[in-house]
Amino acid sequence: METTAATPPRSLSTEAVHAGREDLADLGLHAPPLDLSTTYPSRDSRAEAARIDAFAATGAQPDGPPVYSRLDNPTTARFETALARLEGTESAVAFASGMAALTACLLVRSSMGLRHVVAVRPLYGCSDHLLTAGLLGSEVTWVDPDGIAGAIRPDTGLVMVESPANPTLAEVDLGAVARACGEVPLLADNTFATPVLQRPAEHGARIVLHSATKYLGGHGDVLGGVVACDEEFARKLRQVRFATGGVLHPLAGYLLLRGLATLPVRVRAASATAALLAERLAGDPRVTRVHYPKLGGAMVAFEVEGDPHEVIAGVRLITPAVSLGSVDSLIQHPASISHRIVDADDRRSSGVSDRLLRMSVGLEDVEDLWQDLDAALGAPLSARPAPARGADAPVPDPAVR
Repeated sequence: METTAATPPRSLSTEAVHAGREDLADLGLHAPPLDLSTTYPSRDSRAEAARIDAFAATGAQPDGPPVYSRLDNPTTARFETALARLEGTESAVAFASGMAALTACLLVRSSMGLRHVVAVRPLYGCSDHLLTAGLLGSEVTWVDPDGIAGAIRPDTGLVMVESPANPTLAEVDLGAVARACGEVPLLADNTFATPVLQRPAEHGARIVLHSATKYLGGHGDVLGGVVACDEEFARKLRQVRFATGGVLHPLAGYLLLRGLATLPVRVRAASATAALLAERLAGDPRVTRVHYPKLGGAMVAFEVEGDPHEVIAGVRLITPAVSLGSVDSLIQHPASISHRIVDADDRRSSGVSDRLLRMSVGLEDVEDLWQDLDAALGAPLSARPAPARGADAPVPDPAVR
């Protein structure tokens, strides 16, 4: 499915409900169909050969019925159409996970001899590791946003930022960053903000990355990734996806398309609750620092006075688990889980302290969430009894002051 020039401009909320579904009434359907076929029959093998040759040469989606689900799937294509519409890009290409999507972006550029990446920390821990470890033969230069222009080399293939960043929610001026990139494509990870809060392509980003597992799916039951971009880059991504097999399963595409319909409602409701929680946490003596983006959003990060592991162990309503963007609230300790794979010094220098907790706020009532947090935070250190000082007194954990 493709966006046509005749499609009138519509609000994001309307697009979220209708994009990728415009042909359903003509098909006599209300809900999008789920196509689980792995292969598609054709009696004209000469025509199939011509279509496969055309795809190999250009990466353009084949005309006519699908050939093989690793090349194309009509259910997944609906999700891609809808996401591109929401991000304001020509195209989108879906993958089996957010990391598969990032891998494909790096492979496209490295295939052109552009293996160098300029990146700004913090990023999601596995994104950081993929770049730092050079697992795909890439080389990364880590800089502050104002050092991007000076770090670009003739072999630089991408500049990568995440704003708001995982897990500190640090923000960058995407427009300024895009200008600093010059001719080098800017890849912006928009997982935390979603197109509800920002559309990086409007600020000059050529490549917009999502872990679709998070807010786009929204219910913690689907794994996927997607890249919103121009059609030129999308064609190269499709070729990499076909060759490497990092395809999105059609059932995942179906669930993600369904998730997009409620994306604006979910993000706005959860963001309102997150803002209230951030305000309460900022005034709490048991919390030493709160991170909440100017952009808003449903993510809150905060550093605690006491042991962060006790907070994780103490929640009862909030789910102590990695990931984010679900209808239920999640909390995790980045230094132990999502960013454990990042070198400890690099982790701390980018603002990911050992006392930092990251909370993904869901759709529960704010008072119920606050009651759970309040109990898990426990009494202020100043109100706790002094520890024993005998020979058998426990040795304090150096990671928790």
